[in-house]
Amino acid sequence: MKDFILKSISFVFHPLIMPLLGVMFYFHKTPRYIPEPLRNAKIFSIVILTIILPILLFFLLKTINKVDTIYLKSTKERIIPLFINCIIIALILMRVLTSNEIIELYYFFLGILCSTMACLIMAFFKVKASIHMIAASGFFMFAIAIGIHYQININGTIALMMIILGAIATSRLHAKAHDNQELLIGLFTGLFPQLVFMNYWL
Repeated sequence: MKDFILKSISFVFHPLIMPLLGVMFYFHKTPRYIPEPLRNAKIFSIVILTIILPILLFFLLKTINKVDTIYLKSTKERIIPLFINCIIIALILMRVLTSNEIIELYYFFLGILCSTMACLIMAFFKVKASIHMIAASGFFMFAIAIGIHYQININGTIALMMIILGAIATSRLHAKAHDNQELLIGLFTGLFPQLVFMNYWL
């Protein structure tokens, strides 16, 4: 039962869904008026580009034996998927969430791009950071920034995310996918870009 719960945590909070969670969290919390058709268009685009497209590309890479599992266990098999993800995030920044439209989400995804590029560079040097922790901690920092920016109470979200971060770390350790150092590297790789870019929109 314990194994099932920990594996479920890794699956449910997979890095692919974190950008979408950030977008939906922003739309739920922002007091700004954003037309519903625009919201739906943005959410639909993010689902296609950050979830469906990467899954399809994963199966392509698996077919040609470039990756083994969706968890990208070795640094070598991380390089191509991370490079592709950098291109996808850059495309989102240029076409979906431009700087002159929704600035908060623009810098959120710019932070995601920086975190992904940092993870890619580390993979070249055979340093393995937890992608789960990168994604979850990036969303965590963005949620805090939204709370500060709009002066709203998100204590429940902060408490829940701290529990989720702990659960993700525990699940990755239990699965022997990472050690403590790799989890910490992932945590700060996700947090730091979001913290830096807060200065541009807070």
